[in-house]
Amino acid sequence: MTTLFARSAQLPSGLAANVLIEVAGGRFASVTPDAVPPAGATRLGGVVLPGFANAHSHAFHRALRGRTHGNGGTFWTWREAMYALASRLDPDNYLALARAVYAEMALAGVTAVGEFHYVHHAPGGRRYDDPNAMGHALQQAAREAGIRLTLLDTCYLEGGLGAGGHLPLDELQLRFSDGSVDAWASRVADFAARPGTVVGAAIHSVRAVARADLARAAAASAGRPLHVHLSEQPAENRAARAYYGLSPAALLDDGGALTPRATVVHATHLSAPDIALLGAAGVTACFCPTTEQDLADGIGPARALADAGARLSLGSDQNAAIDLIGEARALESGERLASLRRGRFRPAELLAAATAHDSLGWGAGAIAPGRRADLVCVRTDTVRTAGADPGQILLAATAADVDAVWVDGAPVVSGGAHRLGDVAGLLAKAVAALWEDS
Repeated sequence: MTTLFARSAQLPSGLAANVLIEVAGGRFASVTPDAVPPAGATRLGGVVLPGFANAHSHAFHRALRGRTHGNGGTFWTWREAMYALASRLDPDNYLALARAVYAEMALAGVTAVGEFHYVHHAPGGRRYDDPNAMGHALQQAAREAGIRLTLLDTCYLEGGLGAGGHLPLDELQLRFSDGSVDAWASRVADFAARPGTVVGAAIHSVRAVARADLARAAAASAGRPLHVHLSEQPAENRAARAYYGLSPAALLDDGGALTPRATVVHATHLSAPDIALLGAAGVTACFCPTTEQDLADGIGPARALADAGARLSLGSDQNAAIDLIGEARALESGERLASLRRGRFRPAELLAAATAHDSLGWGAGAIAPGRRADLVCVRTDTVRTAGADPGQILLAATAADVDAVWVDGAPVVSGGAHRLGDVAGLLAKAVAALWEDS
């Protein structure tokens, strides 16, 4: 039994003082407010929050940070740079990069990540001796970085969608594809999962999976978290309507993909019927405001989706920044900019979005008995947080204010330092290795 004591902790009932927390077997055994700390209890500083869930990540995109801004461009020109980077990945350099990226996430308070994984094969689509070598590299990276992984293994079959139909895969995209739904599902079924990993599924988008395959992909993922990129760009909506006569959301619904275990990512350009459809299905909508700003995607209808019945989660997506506190604040600020009104989301709603572990298949996200013992200690004495109401810490702090992180009852970050040591150095080395001959 591990005994912890927090002067201030965010419990399901609200902010509580002098909280005694007992952990056994990686889960909270008891949580007692207004307690007196026993001798030997480990004292947690700052305000203590549940561990954050990064519901949408592409770990390799981290190597693009600070490298795609020189000439402006669009989402589609950014994608060309991303594809070029993907062509450089192999299991070894991806392990090195992802381990450093996941350690950076831990420093920011992330205790579980949903990795939207589609770089499956070697260049040209050739299979590695281990067909899941890239996924196993991600699994090892998360384990060494000390966070849990939901591997959202992605079905990717088409090269795009235009008004005249789907496009063939280009040379770079061959790495992403298994050729058929059955081949994808068979490879995923053979993935050797270990403790700390949930094997989920993803449909890349209605651009990359044709209507005839959507239902089969959704059925093959039954019982697991299913994530899908949805309406990130207006061009996707136009193409789907031109070719199928349906919006992307309606296509997913037609294929049986919209259920409470589904997460739609971005959900930026939605019609009122789309919002009603997603809300009625009880999906989770994952917003990635930093990426959506960086790629000039737009501001999605988060408040409208929540009001319609959808749950919300947050992701770092391309990892242009890794700061779930910042993503939560940006969710609110985007709504303010779009509506010209303040207070669109209460602090408790922002915390719920930042801790949406259920969308990744994990029983975490609350400091409560039976839940996984994930904790984030946010300092209240920095230049950003000094004087702030602890109950509104997400509106003041940044990832730089995270002091300690516990995952499944074990410390991973202490005093603002990760157990792996120099994470910045690990990142610099891993990123440089991918660009050294460019």
